[in-house]
Amino acid sequence: MPEILPAGTPAPDFTLPVTPDQKLSLSDLRGKPVILAFYPADWSPVCGDQMGVYNEILPEFQKHGAELIGISVDGPWCHDAFAQDRGFHFPLLADFEPKGAVARRYGVYRDGDGISERALFVIDKDGKIAWSYLSPIAVNPGADGILDALENLPK
Repeated sequence: MPEILPAGTPAPDFTLPVTPDQKLSLSDLRGKPVILAFYPADWSPVCGDQMGVYNEILPEFQKHGAELIGISVDGPWCHDAFAQDRGFHFPLLADFEPKGAVARRYGVYRDGDGISERALFVIDKDGKIAWSYLSPIAVNPGADGILDALENLPK
C-alpha cells in the first residue's frame, strides 16, 4: 500500500500537460483551494462515474473558490477525447512522461500496475495539504469528503 501524503504536508508543486500544447502548474493556482483527484485511467467505468459526479457538483466546489484538477497517467490526447465525450468542465492533467512522476511524489503511484491510485487531496490557498484520502481502487469515493474538507478550510 502506498504512503499517501498526509494533511499538513506542503503540496509538491508540478507542471503537467493539460492539452498537447498547454501546461498547468499547481503553483499557478496558489491563493485558492485546489482539489487534486488522482484516478487510474480514462474510460474505465469507475473513473468515468467518479469524474462525472465531480463535474455535476462542480458549482459546489466553486462556491468555496476551489479549482478541481483530475490527474492520471493517460496522455493529453486521451484526456481530451475523454473530457469531450463526457462534457467535463475541469482540466485533466497528463502525468504521462515521465510516467507517474507526480503520482509518485504524492505517494499514490501503483508500481506493479503502472497507474495511479484513486486518491484525493484538498490543498489550501497556501499550498498545504488540508485533507487526503486513498480510496479502494474499485470504489468511487464520491464527493462528501472533499466538501467536508472545503467547509473546514480556514476562511
